Amino acid sequence: MASHDSIPPWSRYVAIGDSFSEGLWDPYPYDDGTRAPAGTETTAVQRGWTDRLADHLAERRGDEGLEYANLAIRGKKLRQIVDEQLDVALAMQPDLVSIVGGGNDILRPQADIDGLTATLEDAVARLRASGADVLMGTGFRAGGALSLTSGRVGQYNATIWSIARRHGAYVLDNWGLGALHDWRLWSDDRIHLTDEGHRRVANAALVGLGLAPDDDTFDDVLPAATARRLRERAREDAQWARAHVMPWVQRRLRGTSSGDGRTPKWPTPLPWPPSER
Repeated sequence: MASHDSIPPWSRYVAIGDSFSEGLWDPYPYDDGTRAPAGTETTAVQRGWTDRLADHLAERRGDEGLEYANLAIRGKKLRQIVDEQLDVALAMQPDLVSIVGGGNDILRPQADIDGLTATLEDAVARLRASGADVLMGTGFRAGGALSLTSGRVGQYNATIWSIARRHGAYVLDNWGLGALHDWRLWSDDRIHLTDEGHRRVANAALVGLGLAPDDDTFDDVLPAATARRLRERAREDAQWARAHVMPWVQRRLRGTSSGDGRTPKWPTPLPWPPSER
């Protein structure tokens, strides 16, 4: 059984991926120390489950130390993640790499699931050949308007487990996190998690790596919420469509991405946690 006392074997962890691994929307405080607002209003540096996982690993390694880099950038499709981030990560000679991507591809009805899985498996094979351990992540079980993607996500997830078996990789089981079925763990854009959602995913990542979670209750459901009135839900749905769906559609029509012009938040391996955080 996994133990809190076991020292994780990894000394250099690199995260690659999209907005999920960049950490949207789980902001650090602003540089002046003031608390950043939750949700998509914030311009603060994002924390997310990968930084939180690095926190856990560093704490458990103690004097052994951990170095951590995060190359993930919001809006990236899987092929972009592999083409733009994989070689950079390999050059850092990590012994643990998390690669989670494909969600931005699967949002599109014409997504090529076979092509996605082939791209992912090639990347995992390259990482494993370098000697690095690999942590992949399954897609979420979406609700509401995004439930139309569930079939594609389920097909993609099945192949992720197969890739893990073939290459000796680890899997973060986002699909199986029952707590994430609660809308209160999702931000106002309904695609990215809140800080509490990311905290729970970081614990699930520990479990995926064969370690004990820091919080044994990480998958417990929240107390029952007060039912919202139909009119309130309709007003929220309309606001969500104006604030998030329409800009996404407009970016697709223009051929642009929310990640255009952005650079990684932690582009080189840092002793973790950094003193300024």
